[in-house]
Amino acid sequence: MSFQAYLDTIKAKTGMEPADFAKIAAEKGLLADGVKTGAIVDWLAADYGLGRGHAMALVAVLKPKTSAHGNQDAAIEKQFSGGKAHWRTTYDGLLAKLSENGEVGIAATNSYVSLLKGKAKFAIVAVTADRFDIGIKLKGADVTERFEASGSWNSMVTHRVRLTDASHLDAELLDWLRRAYEAA
Repeated sequence: MSFQAYLDTIKAKTGMEPADFAKIAAEKGLLADGVKTGAIVDWLAADYGLGRGHAMALVAVLKPKTSAHGNQDAAIEKQFSGGKAHWRTTYDGLLAKLSENGEVGIAATNSYVSLLKGKAKFAIVAVTADRFDIGIKLKGADVTERFEASGSWNSMVTHRVRLTDASHLDAELLDWLRRAYEAA
């Protein structure tokens, strides 16, 4: 299911948009610093009957506001501005999928977004108008044609995957990212 399909299903089930959930979450104090993702997921399940996948899609929308690494909104918006804006849905969907394995933190720089398990980086995302690159930190994993060595692109990760279409974000890539998350 695509990220947008999750949001469409939530709207059909609840009649609410992500902005509606953000308003209620803020009123309940769920967007305050230090609030764990699990508290938001529990609230969405109890009050709206949302399963974990649907709840995590909403968390991905709310996450920059709840990140343990501070408010990342401006930095994320800058990453996905102009000709790179079309990749934002892919990024949000990726975060939603990865969050099914546990809480994923973010830390944006001027050139990429680090994906974190606690304080440990397990992957990075860098976008251009034409490409969505994912760097994966997975020591000991063989280099393949698709999962190339990161080389000088970024020394903080071991592998690099270049996506030119959102559909390339598939089960194989998500499995690599899950393994990197578990290893972090």
